[in-house]
Amino acid sequence: MEIKEERSSDEAQQFLPSSQLDSLGEPQFTSIQRIANEPKLEFSLACKDLVAATRDRKLNTFIQVSVVHPAEHILTRYSSTEIVEGTKDPLFLTGVTFPPEYPIYEETKIKLTVYDVKDKSQDTVRTSVLPDHKEPRADVGRSFLGCATFRVGDLVKSKEQQLNLTLRLMTDVFSVVFEGVLVCTNQLQHSLGLHVDSEDAICALVRECTATEGISGKENLPSLNAVLRNPVCKLYRFPTSDNKWMRIREQMAETTLSFHVPKELINLHIKEDMRRNQELKDLGELAPHWDNMRKSVIAHCDQMLSMYQDTLAELGKHTGSSFKSSCSKGEKTLEFIPINLHLQRMHVHSPRLKDALYDVITVGAPAAHFQGFKNGGLRKLLSKFETERRNTGYQCIYYSPENTAKAKEVLSNINHLQPLISSHADLLLSSASQRSPDSLKNSLKMLSEKTELFVHAFKDQLVRSALLALYTARPGCVLKKPAVPRNSAEEGADAQHQEHPSQIKRQDSIPHHSEYDEEEWDRVWANVAKSLNCLIAMVDRLLEKDNISNIKEGENEPSAADCQVLHTGGDWYEQLYPLVITLKDCMGEVVTRAKQSMAFVLLQELACGLPQCLMLTLRRDIVFSQALAGLVCGFVIKLHTGLHDQGFLQQLHTVGLLVQYEGLLSTYSEEAGMLEDMAVGISDLQKVMFKVIEAKSEDFLPIITGRREHYIIEVQLPAKMFELLPQEIKEGKLLRMYPVLFNVGINEQQTLAERFGDTTLQENINQENLELLKEYYKLFTEKMPPDCLPHFQEQNDLKGLLESLHQNIQAKKRKNVEIMWLAATICRKLNGVRFTCCKSAKDRTSMSVTLEQCSILRDEHQLHKDFFIRALDCMRREGCRIENVLKNVKCRKYAFNMIQLMAFPKYYRPPEGTYGKADT
Repeated sequence: MEIKEERSSDEAQQFLPSSQLDSLGEPQFTSIQRIANEPKLEFSLACKDLVAATRDRKLNTFIQVSVVHPAEHILTRYSSTEIVEGTKDPLFLTGVTFPPEYPIYEETKIKLTVYDVKDKSQDTVRTSVLPDHKEPRADVGRSFLGCATFRVGDLVKSKEQQLNLTLRLMTDVFSVVFEGVLVCTNQLQHSLGLHVDSEDAICALVRECTATEGISGKENLPSLNAVLRNPVCKLYRFPTSDNKWMRIREQMAETTLSFHVPKELINLHIKEDMRRNQELKDLGELAPHWDNMRKSVIAHCDQMLSMYQDTLAELGKHTGSSFKSSCSKGEKTLEFIPINLHLQRMHVHSPRLKDALYDVITVGAPAAHFQGFKNGGLRKLLSKFETERRNTGYQCIYYSPENTAKAKEVLSNINHLQPLISSHADLLLSSASQRSPDSLKNSLKMLSEKTELFVHAFKDQLVRSALLALYTARPGCVLKKPAVPRNSAEEGADAQHQEHPSQIKRQDSIPHHSEYDEEEWDRVWANVAKSLNCLIAMVDRLLEKDNISNIKEGENEPSAADCQVLHTGGDWYEQLYPLVITLKDCMGEVVTRAKQSMAFVLLQELACGLPQCLMLTLRRDIVFSQALAGLVCGFVIKLHTGLHDQGFLQQLHTVGLLVQYEGLLSTYSEEAGMLEDMAVGISDLQKVMFKVIEAKSEDFLPIITGRREHYIIEVQLPAKMFELLPQEIKEGKLLRMYPVLFNVGINEQQTLAERFGDTTLQENINQENLELLKEYYKLFTEKMPPDCLPHFQEQNDLKGLLESLHQNIQAKKRKNVEIMWLAATICRKLNGVRFTCCKSAKDRTSMSVTLEQCSILRDEHQLHKDFFIRALDCMRREGCRIENVLKNVKCRKYAFNMIQLMAFPKYYRPPEGTYGKADT
């Protein structure tokens, strides 16, 4: 969403970035992108001269807002303000906002009921949008002070933007001022049949404007609405240090990407695994030992493939909410779905400062909850598995993880390049049949480029050693030299094979076939290059003769010798066709051998660790799926908010995007396993690259391609937005991601880990990711000019922050939340995407993001120091995060108890009355 303020032309020019002024021509509104449609109505409240039931009692008041729909005449509780303590003249910081889809009209009545709260810890009845025809019970720790009702039309038409209402209490009537600070858009004016004059505006704070050229806010909506759903919006007003008021809109939205990305990813896994299974079957005849091994591997792989297919089918049946609640984190059918993934946004409108937007993606830590953490998480499991696999060499040939990854890359290159080469060869013949010299040159150029890539893909010792290993696995073989399969890329390979001579004896006992020629492979793939060279030479000869023909056309009578030259040119297609067929045949022979050899490498990887290997792959896929869904959401939002920031766009394609994760998990018990999963899942995001493309339809959802070692996410933008991008991005340059994770446990379990357990995992993760962050900063300073940092930032500030972060990580201080604050600040200064995670992104995450929001208001927007704690409590008690708790567990209570909170850092404790046992 976007707050748009009515201003004069000069004021608007000062308010808008110069980059947007250029694109819009005459300025219309600020370049803050919206998360959904504008709210229909927003207002704030205040009371004066409230009377307490007893003279000696100080009032602790809040206002409950209810709506009476004109057609139904039913009272519906809608929202509440925060509790203001100890005053008869409360000024409420929490406002009231109605989203665009809410049915509100001029005849709609709004009822304001004022309560005095006696015991905040018992005040748990207030909820949002819960229908109820009755007033709250009197036994919930509050007393009724009075109520007042007004029509929406009266507020909208009020020229002073203020309504003075009378508060009624039984027989007593006294005056109370409800100060209505109105926010109204054209959407509401149209639905109410109102007209707003720009010079004498009824809605003075905000007015809907449209841009006649360039990008308007509404044109941004389709691509954002494709990924965002069910927005929740809260309105606040806080005083600044110079006694002005700033307006804050806090927003939260779930995303369709929670399900879209995992479904796309599972579909890719199924296709990849089906190809791998077929490649194993295509290995040909193998000796009994290897054949039995292959049958066992294929059987296990088919079972795993069936599981992926069943999961995809179950997700296809899912309807309803586009987020996975914290209560569902252990459900098997939803294990690929991220937990409680939301966009958390704060839009700040300051009286003297430029409007600002701050986004944080909140999501449960990517982890395999259904599989559990009895034996730890991925970080520990992968290390243990690799150690065990090295010790099973007597059953199979050991290839390192780097070599198995290389084998997958070679297979991927084959599957990608072979059809391209075949297609370009056909285009070459088509150009030849048309005798089109220019088209022939272009087709040959493309064919040459792809064929050279194809040839170089096999210039690897791994292919040679794998071919030898495969030969020894055939029913019979004879080698010119000792038949131990070698892998020169592996350290200690000689010793490995010498320890297990039984394998050689087994192969020697098989009837011998023809001798294996180690140089044959070199000749096979070299034939592809030779075939291409012959093709190039023939094309050059044909084009040369064509030039002679064109020259002779200008002469009256060509000589007999010239006629002989022209005749030998013959038909282009007929002369090129045999050479193209030869090239395809040579390429087919290379493909067959290379595919079989690389499939044999993958057979060794799978056979050495069944079934643990496949279970670890499944676990890693689950964790990666959750992490990727959040990353895609963060990238899409960041791209939309940065479309008019040329510095950010240059940084995006020159350096890449920093993605900073803040973890709040403890290093004790199950959460240690979650942290191990999370660390691997976030690290795996380095193999993801993004590409921005122009949308060709109304479907703006991202497109995912690739395989487990390398994914490309294509983000679609409408044509007018796509035109704003730099040429490099428009031409399809791949955009790199730089994920970093910093974790600090803050709960009572972390206290146990610090005193009686082990915090090494957290320390190692923070140290490793500090180095990654430093590498990104180094790249940034090398590739970007200094003026690309936002205007209020200096490179010296970043150096100081990095040094401070380094010192805090080295200090090994207990629950050192300074690490998270510093990392978050560095991320924002480097135009990064911020993530905050705990087990379910519900309770600890809520404490963290609200603290971050209030800290930003204090440090960047001059929030009055006396209102910091009140603003923090206000956001936690009445803001979007308590609504997130309600969405997840159907109760407005953070899942903390008093004993737990004693272990929490001071500023991570919720206000009284907002926590306790939640029945889920």
